[in-house]
Amino acid sequence: MGKRSTRENKNIYQLSREEAGFTREKASEAMGCISDDRIEKIESEKSLPHPDEILLMSECYKKPELCNYFCSHECPIGQKYVPEVRSKELSQIVLEILAHLNAMEEERKRLIEISVDGRIAEDEKEDFQKIQEKLEEVSRTVDSLRLWIRRRSLEEQPADVF
Repeated sequence: MGKRSTRENKNIYQLSREEAGFTREKASEAMGCISDDRIEKIESEKSLPHPDEILLMSECYKKPELCNYFCSHECPIGQKYVPEVRSKELSQIVLEILAHLNAMEEERKRLIEISVDGRIAEDEKEDFQKIQEKLEEVSRTVDSLRLWIRRRSLEEQPADVF
């Protein structure tokens, strides 16, 4: 049996592994191609994980949010283009989607006015920017729903299959 970590500042990868009930050795066995030494280096932040390792960990630990965390925090491209998606309960996600949809009616009309001539005039740029920000909020909420669905699908899979 592996020894328990006494490290205080555990990163998301170590917390996810421990939450899934794996020692480093058992996680290495389950994933098949990441050694327990490599897992230790990732968890102690001596080495950055590779995208393929994150995919394996996210499925093994049943934590799809690891992929979003990696992309939004550690990947230079993702840091610029991938927003962090927070894990939420389904009821909260649904209420947020409904609130966004209700609030978008006025923005929908304004977007039609702005785009009807095929260009964005100077006096339309501020409104267009606000609409874009609201659409990004909707997109993040939809991403939360996708994350919730993926997590449920992983939870339904047998422990030895990923």
